[in-house]
Amino acid sequence: MPAGERRRSVPGTAGARVLIIEHDRKTPGGLVQEWFDRRTAGVDVLPIDVERLPISSLAEYGLLISLGSGHSANEDLDWIEHELELLTEADRQGLPVLGICFGSQILSRALGGRVSAAERAEIGWFEIGSREPGLVPDGPWFQWHFDAFEAPPGAVVLASNRSGPQVFRRGPHLGLQFHPEVTPEIVEVWIDAFRYELDREGVNPDRLLDETRRRVAGASAGLDRVLSWFVGEIANGGGGRSPTGGGTLG
Repeated sequence: MPAGERRRSVPGTAGARVLIIEHDRKTPGGLVQEWFDRRTAGVDVLPIDVERLPISSLAEYGLLISLGSGHSANEDLDWIEHELELLTEADRQGLPVLGICFGSQILSRALGGRVSAAERAEIGWFEIGSREPGLVPDGPWFQWHFDAFEAPPGAVVLASNRSGPQVFRRGPHLGLQFHPEVTPEIVEVWIDAFRYELDREGVNPDRLLDETRRRVAGASAGLDRVLSWFVGEIANGGGGRSPTGGGTLG
């Protein structure tokens, strides 16, 4: 912790506050936001495509969550540059970051990794090959992405599949390529907004929504396991211990 910086309340404790970076009204926090709403002192949502947050405001939070987006993390947009600055500063301060889909990709960029086209696009429910299935279940998890992250220097890849890396951990940060936050209502909005992507990839929207309704309860249980582990690691000393037994991460 840098000299003079106050110690943060971590998620799972009464004093913690969580900042969610929302990139579009169509990509809300869903089940992830509900999970933290029940366990923390409060959740603030920053619509970063229309608002900015002073870097100094990061000191108010115990965790930062970056959600999905219809944009690529490589696009040259002012709000993407602002978010990269926020994430870089969060890492400098030791503020834990949870990145989801686009959020995992921009987190990787902020930590020195790269984002490129995925080996194969994924829309629907896919299993991941987890190195730690007791912490991050194999799924299936909901996916909707065309890009993929390269794990940043010093990170451990905890899961991958034929599309590429799916989960990375570095220090107090966790990147998830999949969407653990989705509900049937969120997926229905995405189907309406991005139907052209479904048509291009040959995905039947009715089947996708039906499968989501069948699987969301199981995915919610998996989400609880992932977040309980992640928050537990933070609360137990800052998240520097690798769950794979590899020692301290960078």
